[in-house]
Amino acid sequence: MPLSTFLVVLDVDSTLIENEAIELLAAHAGSEPEVAEITAKAMNGELDFEQSLRARVATLEGLPERVLGESGRQIRVTRGAEEMIATVVAAGGRVGAVSGGFHELLDPVARKLGLSYARANRLEVVNGILTGKLIGAIIDSRAKADALREWANDSGTPLSGTIAVGDGANDLLMMKAAALSVGITAKPIVRANADVHIDTRDLSALLPLLGLRG
Repeated sequence: MPLSTFLVVLDVDSTLIENEAIELLAAHAGSEPEVAEITAKAMNGELDFEQSLRARVATLEGLPERVLGESGRQIRVTRGAEEMIATVVAAGGRVGAVSGGFHELLDPVARKLGLSYARANRLEVVNGILTGKLIGAIIDSRAKADALREWANDSGTPLSGTIAVGDGANDLLMMKAAALSVGITAKPIVRANADVHIDTRDLSALLPLLGLRG
């Protein structure tokens, strides 16, 4: 699919990064098992995303703000991400990341990788303490699809030049909106709906799909 201009939009947790951001934070709150169970059900499409997100974030109430930095240092970028992003940008394309996770953890990763766009939820912090609540609109499946369309318009990329990459049920509307949908070591519901599935944890495997590597 060689294109003169294209936009790659990535899910973040377990796609752009190896971690689940909420689980990194929950480890500090002692709620990791509970949060992991809710996350799994949400990503398999068994629970409403917004309700599950608010329930998971509620377990973080009372954590000091410093855990955001500590958790951020634990993030591991998925193999091949830097190569993929650099190659896409060098070819005139753009790369964005949209997450049901949190800006506080995504923003440093976005800067490091040179992403053109990044969007995520925001945690409420009062007097240096997490309240267990969120600020602003929730980044759910519809918001992810809206971000892809918005960024395509902003970058002058036709929808025919958009690629969406994800692993969970919350990515399905974004993947449906894109010209090409790619699952990466994805949940069964995504494997069943993606145009292409990548079975290895290596984002550089996207490059042949874009005509950027043989």
